Amino acid sequence: MRSSLGILHGLKCSFKSVGQIPYAGVLTQSKVLQNARCYSVSHLSVQERIEKKRKAALTGGGQLRIAAQHKRGKLTARERLELLLDPDSFVEYDMFVEHRCSDFGMEADHNKYPGDSVVTGQGRINGRLVYVFSQIMDQAMMVGAPVIGLNDSGGARIQEGVESLAGYADIFLRNVMASGVVPQISLIMGPCAGGAVYSPALTDFTFMVKDTSYLFITGPDVVKSVTNEDVTQEELGGAKTHTTVSGVAHRAFENDIDALLNLRDFFNFLPLSNKDPAPVTECHDPRDRLVPGLDTIVPLESTKAYDMLDIVHGIVDEREFFEIMPNYAKNIVVGFARMNGRTVGIVGNQPKVASGCLDINSSVKGARFVRFCDAFNIPIITFVDVPGFLPGTAQEYGGIIRHGAKLLYAFAEATVPKITVITRKAYGGAYDVMSSKHLRGDVNYAWPSAEVAVMGAKGAVQIIFRGKENQAEAEAEYVEKFANPFPAAVRGFVDDIIQPSTTRKRICRDLEVLASKKQTNPWKKHANIPL
Repeated sequence: MRSSLGILHGLKCSFKSVGQIPYAGVLTQSKVLQNARCYSVSHLSVQERIEKKRKAALTGGGQLRIAAQHKRGKLTARERLELLLDPDSFVEYDMFVEHRCSDFGMEADHNKYPGDSVVTGQGRINGRLVYVFSQIMDQAMMVGAPVIGLNDSGGARIQEGVESLAGYADIFLRNVMASGVVPQISLIMGPCAGGAVYSPALTDFTFMVKDTSYLFITGPDVVKSVTNEDVTQEELGGAKTHTTVSGVAHRAFENDIDALLNLRDFFNFLPLSNKDPAPVTECHDPRDRLVPGLDTIVPLESTKAYDMLDIVHGIVDEREFFEIMPNYAKNIVVGFARMNGRTVGIVGNQPKVASGCLDINSSVKGARFVRFCDAFNIPIITFVDVPGFLPGTAQEYGGIIRHGAKLLYAFAEATVPKITVITRKAYGGAYDVMSSKHLRGDVNYAWPSAEVAVMGAKGAVQIIFRGKENQAEAEAEYVEKFANPFPAAVRGFVDDIIQPSTTRKRICRDLEVLASKKQTNPWKKHANIPL
């Protein structure tokens, strides 16, 4: 701090000459010293207030509330950020913000907390920029970085009335505007009810924590009063419900720590924005590695099941596959992996479940995943073993035609590199839907075990040779003619019939060639996918 004489000199220098200083404005040295002391005290008090507010913000609602959060097996917002982000990378915004509600006693000091309700800012995950939570969406879109929301909230503040609802709508709008621009991820780490659930529903991926997180429009009490149903929070909107029954959530984790560490790993698969290519990391798994086990993985008997995940794990780098929605619509497998270090999206029918048939839920699950990959420049690899669409009144009444069209639409619309491998069955319309050459597949392969036909031999023979003798002989003739990859290969609908063990080598080579692919769709305001 400057001396009193220095301050006096500064005051004098603000006039053109000493003669211009009005008599009443001339300060004695003692007066200057007094003012300097006041300035010093005032300055220190402001600093003290800043530090006090900062300390209060860092402790949230106080130690008692922190202890209560820990007792429930949950971390605080700031503890979660410490785990999610790289050390010392978090830059917080709006730490001192407090609510402005003055009704129902909310104006009292004990009801005000710095950084009220939400912690927002930006940091880094493995050195890559990310913005954390909703109010920061505008800046995330401007700089091109993903947004992660860690949701743990009791819902709208009732005392604020419509103002709190307006806040929700502001967030929803930003979710929509950011869709397809930057990846958006919601991690539900506590209750999330009412209007608050729509922000996670609008984001690209929603993850939950088992036993401590809930998502529902109306809670158990309201359900009881309206429908007279008795249901617990867990049954109504817990992690198991949303990852197995509703399909609202994409995956569930054991606890806060498990969820945050998995989220760090998941983040590494994603580009920062729609203007960035899929991430490429250093790969120690040889790109030309053969996988001999794949030569015998498909059973000789065409009706016998096998696990499509064994094929996926055998082909991708280091057997690492981050599956999306592993417990929902299990007849289709989707998720992220790497091929020679490059992020890819994997889609595959699962013969272990419903013979790999496509149904309503699997079609919607696959379509949304394919559209995400296309929006963010992630190549799509599709493994096909599909006997058709699941028959039955439940599927027809539920709209399988409309929902199945979503998957067809997604594959047809996608302009990213698309590589397809038919491992066994590719029957009927389901053959067309699963990223066939006719939907602009870039490279389409068939294994020797592939069967590309309108339908299975037995059903086809019953229709073609209805009422005739020698059904077995006719079936053998149909198998010889159609139940193999040659009819598709001679027409150019598959580019090659390859040995299964060479599949990884072929895909890695193709991805390098297709890295410079440029394809566009006709201009339109937006398309009208059959929702």
